[in-house]
Amino acid sequence: MRLGRGPDALIAAPAGFLWTAFEPSTHPPLARDLLNRAYADGGAAVRAGRDWWRETEADPEYDPKLCFIAVEAGSGRLAAFAQCWTSGFIKDIAVADTHRGKGLGAALMRRIFQTFQARGCAHVDLKVQVDNPSGAVHFYKSLGMTVVEEL
Repeated sequence: MRLGRGPDALIAAPAGFLWTAFEPSTHPPLARDLLNRAYADGGAAVRAGRDWWRETEADPEYDPKLCFIAVEAGSGRLAAFAQCWTSGFIKDIAVADTHRGKGLGAALMRRIFQTFQARGCAHVDLKVQVDNPSGAVHFYKSLGMTVVEEL
């Protein structure tokens, strides 16, 4: 799916959540757990934490500034995570199921769009199964993304 340029307005976290800086020494295992829970419906899984993160950090498109974290305002627990490549590709994204429907996923996506727009990217891409049971295709389309190829 792909999105063109978006608005310039600063994207705030929804009430009850905070954006926080990604910390490579502590966030990867938490992110892996969140991704595995989110991807379980589709049968996908992120590999063992150390292997997954070691490979991620070694990739030439990795930039820690393209890892996005949202935490619960009161507890500081991880609520959402996204990791993107420098090419404008959203590699992984997940919102904890207890926080879905609160606007967090949309705010996270808009924050990603805004970041890539500031970097001069003409579009943002991601892959999603067309028959994804979570309604992901509808969600991404509601943000202005379009299907560019069905596999």
